[in-house]
Amino acid sequence: MKVTGDVFRQARDYLLVHREDYEAAYRAFSWPEPGEFNWALDWFDVIARDPANERRYALWIVEEDGTEGRWTFPELAQRSDRVANWLRGLGVRRGDRLILMLGNQVELWETILASIKLGAVIIPASTLLGPADLRDRVDRGAAKHVVVRSADVPKFADVTGDYTRIAVGEPAPGWASFADAYSAPARFTADGVTAATDPLLLYFTSGTTAKPKLVQHTHVSYPVGHLSTMYWIGLEPGDVHLNISSPGWAKHAWSNVFAPWNAEATVFLYNYSRFDAAALMAQMDRCGVTSFCAPPTVWRMLIQADLTALRTPPRKVVGAGEPLNPEVIEQVRKAWGVTIRDGFGQTESSVQIANTPGQRVKPGSMGRPLPGFTVVLVDPVTGERGGEGEICLDLAHRPVGLMTGYADDEERTAKAFENGLYHTGDVGSVDEDGYLTYVGRTDDVFKASDYRISPFELESVLLEHDAVAEAAVVPSPDPIRLAVPKAFVTLAAGHAPDAATAESILAFCREHLAPYKRIRRLEFAQLPKTISGKIRRVELRHAEHATRERPDGEFREEDFPGLKA
Repeated sequence: MKVTGDVFRQARDYLLVHREDYEAAYRAFSWPEPGEFNWALDWFDVIARDPANERRYALWIVEEDGTEGRWTFPELAQRSDRVANWLRGLGVRRGDRLILMLGNQVELWETILASIKLGAVIIPASTLLGPADLRDRVDRGAAKHVVVRSADVPKFADVTGDYTRIAVGEPAPGWASFADAYSAPARFTADGVTAATDPLLLYFTSGTTAKPKLVQHTHVSYPVGHLSTMYWIGLEPGDVHLNISSPGWAKHAWSNVFAPWNAEATVFLYNYSRFDAAALMAQMDRCGVTSFCAPPTVWRMLIQADLTALRTPPRKVVGAGEPLNPEVIEQVRKAWGVTIRDGFGQTESSVQIANTPGQRVKPGSMGRPLPGFTVVLVDPVTGERGGEGEICLDLAHRPVGLMTGYADDEERTAKAFENGLYHTGDVGSVDEDGYLTYVGRTDDVFKASDYRISPFELESVLLEHDAVAEAAVVPSPDPIRLAVPKAFVTLAAGHAPDAATAESILAFCREHLAPYKRIRRLEFAQLPKTISGKIRRVELRHAEHATRERPDGEFREEDFPGLKA
């Protein structure tokens, strides 16, 4: 175990030393590939015994009412030992699948660490899931245990199956009470070794036209793989890192578990019922947040507020989930004096491509491949590699931070790993300096008048208009052009969803876009999103193609004689 931990530390330390030297990090970094590894035992418990971390907080949670909880690394190590012993007493064994459905509360992190120590397979689940989703997770996930908030116990009333029921919070009839865990023995001893290839996480990804896929990760692919995420963010020992993400989604594990604790940084959370930019920034100021990650939805809401209210902005700011539009990045730079650095990854992997600390950030680019990742762009039709195409990972240099495949789906796994590549399903382009620019999902890019259109590029221009808070562009059927770009727009506060606003936005697009890219139609709407906050263009696209008549509330270029042809 000691050797395993040391190999991991050497790789971690190399990235810390070269935190702002991308060329050196990319050129010489090599993944640690231990045969055995248990991140909770071989890493977290080890750093918890380091005198430097004796009083350093591993976890800091602030509630909306101002109450808070703080736990040091040694405290969480011992608490998770107790939880592991208690879960073992309830029958949790190595390889068992356990659904974990909690909010941002200390029991979540205790159970994650305990499950890793036990060798159980965690199935993260959002507290927003309903009974039908939970039945699917219990059945297809072959779950033997569930750990949920007491408030969510009723959702399982009709979820049949032989599984251990554990409730966190108020006692629930027929359910074991998590509070009993704290009376379990304080010292945990593993029942054997953990192979690096043993499964650790099973993620149900968002489904659109089919049931969610089951992404499987091992005891190294996420714990070790997220060294790339640590490097992208620029995390260091002693940082206080705030990542806005809901439990149950991959990004939560990325930046609320593995990346910060790989760096020996504090995981900071602010729980709120409704987003309030001023309240969030007040807590960031009070608690000294040094590093901040948020999805584009949150960044777009933040720039609607007075960003200068944050007197001591974090020096490390990143965005993930979808590419950030240049207008958002510029507004944050003006107010905070820092540049948001995009990163690209998936549930299937850790961060693959990013703008890293100390490097030039090119407007619109999501950066360069991270150390340990070999990225190639492949024409989806010919399979030829070039300057634009599907973003793929070359498996001749397989990164540690990549899933093993889709559980119980050999056909889908084989398709994802065709021709010696891992296929992301995203399209990008690369410039002469190796910087990659996101174009869109392979199914989001469309043709209008035989020109290929990237929704992201058009949406970035739309967001530069003062009235636009959020936007999504999809193809709208047209008898002459086959399709024309149509924008669905959510308005910023103070703007009316009327003809005058529509004309102003369309005129702005005409001025800032090439003729073949112009927004021809516009509709004001609240954009549909996944639970994790990503815009569901697929839903808008399907609705647009299903509509034969012009929708009420749609504005078109031809409605405004003042717009020149």
